[in-house]
Amino acid sequence: MEPSEARTRLQELVATAGLKPLDDGTASQFAEYVSLFVRWNTRLNLSAIRDEEGILSRHIIESIEVAHALPRGIATLLDFGSGAGLPGIPIALCRPEIAVTLAESQGKKAAFLQEAVRVLGIDAKVHAGRAQDLRTVFDCVVLRAVDRMPKAVAAAAPLVAPTGWLALIATTGELEGLKRAAGMEFSWLTVRRLTGGTQRIVAFGSRCGPQP
Repeated sequence: MEPSEARTRLQELVATAGLKPLDDGTASQFAEYVSLFVRWNTRLNLSAIRDEEGILSRHIIESIEVAHALPRGIATLLDFGSGAGLPGIPIALCRPEIAVTLAESQGKKAAFLQEAVRVLGIDAKVHAGRAQDLRTVFDCVVLRAVDRMPKAVAAAAPLVAPTGWLALIATTGELEGLKRAAGMEFSWLTVRRLTGGTQRIVAFGSRCGPQP
């Protein structure tokens, strides 16, 4: 898929999701990200989805939806177990006012994230290590497709600031178990369905913060 085709297809997906069109510069950055993703995926197994159409329609559009759904007032965000940078890199592209940290413990995947940040020229940091080893808290911590998700959610919860948010991208069937893993201090105020599948949702748990 040529960059112009990727930009056009992404704009079609954005329109189908009912979102505001991307500006030309951001759409071009996404096309470059997808191209880089495909090249590195052959060596690192970033995703089981190999083709650009699948990456756009399954990974990218869902991450853009999450970026738009994030509550107001978030200044810092941690993508816990970032993997290929989803949803952290799309959030950094769509919400440049948010300081994004991409945490990934696997060295080769962290190297991909470093390269993606460099190539795209985005203001994001890469933590090449376990997210739970960070000595700071964030306005929002987001998790998507992380191994052993309930255990990861329990580890992520302490990294949420006292008035911050825990954002979980999962399926409706997984949600109740993940809520229990997060602990009793979170109030689950918002659940948004995503266009990637009938059961895909993003849920926001608050530690007393305002609703989105």
